[in-house]
Amino acid sequence: MTAAMDESVVANQPLDRFGQPEEVAAMVRFLVSEATYSERQAMTRTHPDQETLRSALALASRAPSVHNTQPWLWRVGHETLHLYADESRRLPHTDPDGRDLLLSCGAALDHLRVAARAEGWEATIHRLPNPATPEHLASVEFRPTTCSSEDIELARAISRRSTDRRRFSSWEVPAAHLEAVIAAGASTGVLVRDVDAEPARTELLRAFERAASQHAHDDSYGAELAQWSGTHAAPQGVPARNAVVTGSDPTARRFPHPGLPQAVVRDIDADDRMLLLSTSSDDRLSRLRAGEATSAVLLTATRLGLATCPLTEPMELTDTRRRIRTNILDDTGFPQIIIRVGWAVPSAEPVPVTPRRPLDEVVGPLDSSGS
Repeated sequence: MTAAMDESVVANQPLDRFGQPEEVAAMVRFLVSEATYSERQAMTRTHPDQETLRSALALASRAPSVHNTQPWLWRVGHETLHLYADESRRLPHTDPDGRDLLLSCGAALDHLRVAARAEGWEATIHRLPNPATPEHLASVEFRPTTCSSEDIELARAISRRSTDRRRFSSWEVPAAHLEAVIAAGASTGVLVRDVDAEPARTELLRAFERAASQHAHDDSYGAELAQWSGTHAAPQGVPARNAVVTGSDPTARRFPHPGLPQAVVRDIDADDRMLLLSTSSDDRLSRLRAGEATSAVLLTATRLGLATCPLTEPMELTDTRRRIRTNILDDTGFPQIIIRVGWAVPSAEPVPVTPRRPLDEVVGPLDSSGS
């Protein structure tokens, strides 16, 4: 793959269009540099160099996370990279059993894989490598590989992706797009179901309503939500400018002080699709894998031009999650997350870029104890 091929993918997009942090822009510049793929690989044969690794980690940090808590820590070894869960960022009232935290870290892990492949490195992932250290979620080794233009497009989707909590348009999602998105999630071993037919869709919407009602009467949940949203300059949490005015939409979480206007939809019916991701087991590995599948679904949809919104509120309460498992999955799997997919309303403004913590806060060296 030549530099010219790389450049053709990004030629029409200014580097600052999507508000990437400096490290992300550096990665894009690296991809369109004069060095050919073989010249880049000649830099090192066994492990990405520091600049390449930081670029990939900067893209990994763009992964979605519950309330934008970014609950991950990366530790860099001599020839390995390690992902740890930052348990200090688990939300005890929103995420009492840590499921959302594992989903978030799984999404970051897959973002890293996609970013590394675009740099010419295949990531070999060993999940939950140390049973004695449950917060150690993955160790990653790298080997050189040949990346394709599709790999580059998928990595570019990381910076283009945003969580759009607004209503979507009535434009139909083409069957080929939907099949590609579902296949991307299924490639990780997670079941992706399009909840489109009745009565399943109505049951799913009722689960959102029940969850919102229960949360509305939970003062501890409300205080936690206020702590992690409505911000204006913090490097974490859901900014006020990204929280949508919910109106009658049952799927939109009711953040305090929302600042993002609801999209004006001229048509009566939106044509968004609700993708339910489930696993055959409900252990930590299954939840981590579901997070990776979430990333695969989101990035594939973004690459195809679709808007997306990951949703977990009904999964955060035992009763509503059980109802989804029983009434929609017929007790054949464990629901982990819902992803709403559709076309953004053409007249709607772009969703503002959400902040991220400085890379040095989440990346550090692997110490002698392996942590």
